[in-house]
Amino acid sequence: MAFYEVYSHPALVRYKTSVCTKATLFLFVVLCLTYIPPLLVAYRSQGFWIKRSTYEEQPVVRFQYQTLLLASTSTQGDYVAWSTFPHLNNMLGSNLRIPAVSVREEDQNQDGKLDLLMFELQLPLKPDEQVYSVQLLLTFSYQLFRMSTVAMQSLAYVQHSSSVPGAKLFISGDLRLQQRTPLPHRGLYDVYNVSVIDASSPFASAYDLDNIIGSYQNRNLTTVLSGPMPVWTVGRAAGSPFQLKAKIRYPMEVISYRPGFWETIKFAWIQYVSVLLIFLWVFERIQRFVFQNQVLTTVPVPPVGKPHQS
Repeated sequence: MAFYEVYSHPALVRYKTSVCTKATLFLFVVLCLTYIPPLLVAYRSQGFWIKRSTYEEQPVVRFQYQTLLLASTSTQGDYVAWSTFPHLNNMLGSNLRIPAVSVREEDQNQDGKLDLLMFELQLPLKPDEQVYSVQLLLTFSYQLFRMSTVAMQSLAYVQHSSSVPGAKLFISGDLRLQQRTPLPHRGLYDVYNVSVIDASSPFASAYDLDNIIGSYQNRNLTTVLSGPMPVWTVGRAAGSPFQLKAKIRYPMEVISYRPGFWETIKFAWIQYVSVLLIFLWVFERIQRFVFQNQVLTTVPVPPVGKPHQS
C-alpha cells in the first residue's frame, strides 16, 4: 500500500544554560547586533526623521476686485493710472483715467473650485498719448484646506514694456504659490490674511509699487504670476482705447509642510523594520548553527510528544 504525507509540523528543540555562561553572553551580543545596527544604518542613510513632506491640492482662489494700473505714455516719464482705491484716485489728479473693466472667473471642470480668471480692461487715452509700458497689480483671496487651513491675501503682478507704442497687451500665466518655509500639518494659518494694499491709507507711500512689492516679498508665503506669455500688439487707431487682457489660471499646487509626530514615527519605523528584517534573518541562522552544532555548550531539550498508543 502506498503512503503519503497528510500533515506536518516543526519540532521545537530548546537549548538551556545557566546565566553566567558563554552561551548567555553570545545571546546578549546577538541581540545587540540584531536590533541596534539596523537603527544606526537607517539613521545614517539620511532622512530617518523626515522634516518636510508634500501633498497636492488645488487652492480656493477668488479675485478680490482690487486693481492698480500704471501705464507710461511717453519716454519722458509721463503716465496715466487707475485703481480701485479712492484715496489713490484722488491723488492722481489729471493722470487718472477711468477704464472699462470686465472680469470673469470660470470653473472649467465643474468641481466647485474656480480654475481661471479672465480680466479685460480698456484704458481711454488722449489723441496725443501712447502706451509704452504697463504695470498691473491684482489681488486675490487664497485658501488651502487639506492639511492645515491656510487663508491669506495675495497678488499677481504684471509688467511689460516696449520701445514701440502698443495698442493691446495680452498676458497668460499661472498664479503659483511660493513658499520659503513649510506649512504646519494642521491648525489655522492666517498670518497673511490681511490686505496687501492698505486701502484706508490717505498717504501716497501706501500705494507705491516699490513699497507694495517690497513688503509683499518679505513674506514666507506668496503667490506669483508664473510663466507669463506677453503678446504686445502695435498700431492703435486714433481715439481708440488701449486694451489689456489677462488670462490667469489657478493650477494644482504641490504644498510643502512639516509632518506631525505620528507621520514622522511611521516613516522612521518603516525604514528601521526594512533593515531589521535582514539582520533578523542573518542572526537567526547564525544562532541555529551555533546551538545545533553545540559550538557553545548548552543542554538540548527535545520536543515532548504524546506516547504512542497501540
